[in-house]
Formats: sequence, C-alpha cells, structure tokens
Amino acid sequence: MNKFIALVGMCGSGKSVIADELVRRGYSFFRFGQITLDIVKERGLEPTEANEKIIRESVRKEHGMGAYATLNIPKIDAFLKEGNVVGDGLYSWSEYKILKKKYGKQLVVIAVYAPPEMRYERLEKRKLAKDDKDLRNRPFTVEEARKRDFAEIENIEKGGPIAMADHTLINEGTVAELLVQFEKVMKKIGGE
Repeated sequence: MNKFIALVGMCGSGKSVIADELVRRGYSFFRFGQITLDIVKERGLEPTEANEKIIRESVRKEHGMGAYATLNIPKIDAFLKEGNVVGDGLYSWSEYKILKKKYGKQLVVIAVYAPPEMRYERLEKRKLAKDDKDLRNRPFTVEEARKRDFAEIENIEKGGPIAMADHTLINEGTVAELLVQFEKVMKKIGGE
C-alpha cells in the first residue's frame, strides 16, 4: 500500500526540508496551502501574510475548516495510484480528521518543530528565488511570522494536527541533524 505522509508544523520549522527529501526519494509532492497562493496570484495580489490570511480564511468560510483537505483529495488520490505522496503543510484539526477518516493507516503525520525565535530568524533570512514560482520559501519579517503563528493557532486549529502527529522531529540544529532524525522515523514506518 502506498504511503501518504502529511507534514505539519509552524512556518519556518523545516517542513520543506523533509518534503524535499521525500521528493528526492521518489514521493509525489503537493502543498496543502498552494491553493491560497494560486488564488493570490490569480487576483494579482502581492504574496503578503495579510493577503494570504484573507484568502485562507475566505476559502475556509466557503468550504469549511476542512477545506484544504477536501479540495486536495482528488490530487492525493491520483498521486497514491502512482506511488507514495507527501503533502506539505497540513493545517487544521478538521483537515486532519477528514484525512485520517479517509486514509486511515495509509496516512502518516510527521510534525517538524522548531522554537518560535529560531523559526523567525530563519524566515527573516530567507530569500525568494526567482525560480520559486509557487512561493514555497518566501521570507517573512518577525512581526509577519508572529501574526501568522497566532492566526494559524487561533483561527485555523493548527495545534491539533501537530499534537496528534504520529512522529515529531525537533529541528534545533543543522539540516544534517534533522535528516538523521527523519531517517529513524522512516525506518519505523517502513519508508523507502
């Protein structure tokens, strides 16, 4: 049975590092929140935290708190027919419950944790690459990152999936150290 690994964690925690490693191992990739950024681009808006928040909350108002799971299920199903898949950025408790109900043991949730100040420092240092058309690694100021943290915890139920993750990686060191932890998790879950 093909695996569906969903990555959870706050912005700047290191989820993309793990997602990139899974892609390197042949997993298909999607970002839950790409829906938001696509709408931002469609509307000709700047990809700022304020604009993204408006879109995220309007998508959830229209489709419910499980919106990003529900809207991505066709993509997940198509990827799972072909092989393993990694979803970067599972957000809400409702999304978690929808996906757990649909995929059961096929879904493995991995949380990536880093302390807030460390994440904020990383986010401030990020540079948006010209070839990053999906805006995966956009920078945030400390204030933008803090506001995003509060909005995601208070308005989007983000703490639930992190608390209920099957495995948690603590990202307080180097990328190499994070990948060592990740390798141990992959051995536990029988990952390739």
